Amino acid sequence: MTIERLIIVAFIATTLFSMASAVPGIATYYTVYVPSACYGFEDRGTMIAAASADLYANGAACGRRYSVACTSGTNAVPNPCRNGRVTVTVVDLCPGCPANGLDLSQEAFSIIADPAAGRINIDFTQV
Repeated sequence: MTIERLIIVAFIATTLFSMASAVPGIATYYTVYVPSACYGFEDRGTMIAAASADLYANGAACGRRYSVACTSGTNAVPNPCRNGRVTVTVVDLCPGCPANGLDLSQEAFSIIADPAAGRINIDFTQV
């Protein structure tokens, strides 16, 4: 096998592994960023998220980073997804989020979806 073919095979394998390890979930957004359960009144920027109780794991998720992509809408807003992914850092608990739910900052949500949707289906991976 030539080096070019090995590179192509490695790339395909990596891509398939990344897609296979993505976790489906639900995302919403919020706008009050401090205080947070992880960092109190420390400002951690705007590329942040609050995690559902299962992801938050009693604070173990604080500082964990996730790459998030919109996969579809959950309501009447047609085609809310925008191309691309956003990377967010967990700074808070979202007690009202469903399992595998992320409450993104409005800025992060706006990168991957139309904020008018309010709630979207996502895939996310820890980075």
